Amino acid sequence: MPPSPHTDTPKMPRLLSAPDLIAADLPARQPILEPLLSTKSLALLYGPRGQGKTFLALGIAWAAAPGGSFLNWRAPRPYRVVYVDGEMAAVDMKERLRLLGSMPPSLHFLMADLNPAGLGMPDLGHIEGQAALWTHWGEKPELLVLDNLSSLVGFDSNDPDCWTALQRFLMALRRTDMAVLVVHHANKNGQQRGTSRREDVLDVVMALRRPADYEPKNGARFEIHFEKARGLYGDATDPIEAQLVTDSNGVARWGWRPAHVGEFERVVALLRDGLNPNQIAKELGIGRAKSYRLRKRAAEMGLVDRPKPVPSGACGQPRVASH
Repeated sequence: MPPSPHTDTPKMPRLLSAPDLIAADLPARQPILEPLLSTKSLALLYGPRGQGKTFLALGIAWAAAPGGSFLNWRAPRPYRVVYVDGEMAAVDMKERLRLLGSMPPSLHFLMADLNPAGLGMPDLGHIEGQAALWTHWGEKPELLVLDNLSSLVGFDSNDPDCWTALQRFLMALRRTDMAVLVVHHANKNGQQRGTSRREDVLDVVMALRRPADYEPKNGARFEIHFEKARGLYGDATDPIEAQLVTDSNGVARWGWRPAHVGEFERVVALLRDGLNPNQIAKELGIGRAKSYRLRKRAAEMGLVDRPKPVPSGACGQPRVASH
């Protein structure tokens, strides 16, 4: 039932003129993991199952907590981070945390698998679940990670896209200066599962994709593409390729490079294997024009032989062999 205009009028924000807004004393956003996340950031990370979403989200949380670095991003100081996991077995999360080689005390976990009642996590698509989360995280976190949307929202009502209530909650958290990273699954077509309208209020949307030459033995190796990047500029929005490798001491190390570097190297390798640009475009899922440009660059750098000119007859027509 809509509110009565006399007794139940919703509270509205104060009306400001443009000069008033310009003159308002509003705190600037402060970096949390530069340049990716700052105070008030609402970010979404999505990708297919088994592609490394939790590894990436845990890496972001693990770097922000002690004031460290991760991939191309750096935290200027330690932050209080709460990681809410609705799906993974606690023993598996423990092993992933052990792989990172350190245990920042400002990184905290709320895990459905450790609920003594065996009920998992309260549904964050309902105000009761949101209130339970607020009371159980203790001191307010500066970065909240919700992993993942399908296991934390909508399961009580069998509504896989119960987004509106969570959106209100996220907006409320933003007003407290909190940054939030939401982890989500991709559908069979590689797009985020469910409605795309959730992107409307988000600042950053990151999509995980397999490199064209990915092999299962590569483990956690993926490309990060920025589909929405409010507040990110220039090189910060370029896709990157990341890979998690375990060293001889059993400690995980992350490596990264601009995604286009890996793409160029793959084109060079395929050219050396004898493929032509049309075949390479199909193999890597890139445009034919781009494939030809990359071959030209590789030839100019001396990495592959220059293509031989096609012999032609009069008026530029292909020469026809005589019989």
